[in-house]
Amino acid sequence: MNPLRTAPNLLTLLRICLAPFLVAAILQGRYQLSFVLFVTAGLTDALDGALARILQQRSTLGQYLDPVADKLLLSTLFLVLMHNGLMPVTVTVLVFGRDLGILLVSAILYAAGGLREFNPSLLGKANTLVQIAAVAAVLLHQLTYVPWVDITRTVSLDATMALTVLSGLHYAWTASHRSGGSTGNGHGVNKAL
Repeated sequence: MNPLRTAPNLLTLLRICLAPFLVAAILQGRYQLSFVLFVTAGLTDALDGALARILQQRSTLGQYLDPVADKLLLSTLFLVLMHNGLMPVTVTVLVFGRDLGILLVSAILYAAGGLREFNPSLLGKANTLVQIAAVAAVLLHQLTYVPWVDITRTVSLDATMALTVLSGLHYAWTASHRSGGSTGNGHGVNKAL
């Protein structure tokens, strides 16, 4: 079966295609549309993994596309929201720096000895979750100023900073142990994004 035709991969590609429209909506100050597009992207993220398991349509392509789609969307949104003055510079620099560091380390490990498998850690999953919550809360904060949204925004931004640092350090530690302790040409998939 063509991996591009599987339902999970189509949903992942849809998420990638939503990114420019979401960016344009934020840059134009259309925050209600931005929030709806972001929620839609989040639903495709939740559905693609569930469908891959239910339909047994897991693929190597999907294992690459899913984290790339997540990081492309989230990193871009942090940068665009910072550009609009809605996301703190410190948070954006940490998120973008961690993702860029992971990308560089992955490329170096691939060049040095083939692909290595890094299963997603609990810290990495938690980090992605709080980043999603932070972006959602920042967008929602532009639509309503109710206290719980403001509290959620503050807590999720603080949690994003903490988990970005912790998960980045954990990734670096894991990568150093894997690269130092294994030789040859492993052919796993880097999913620790």
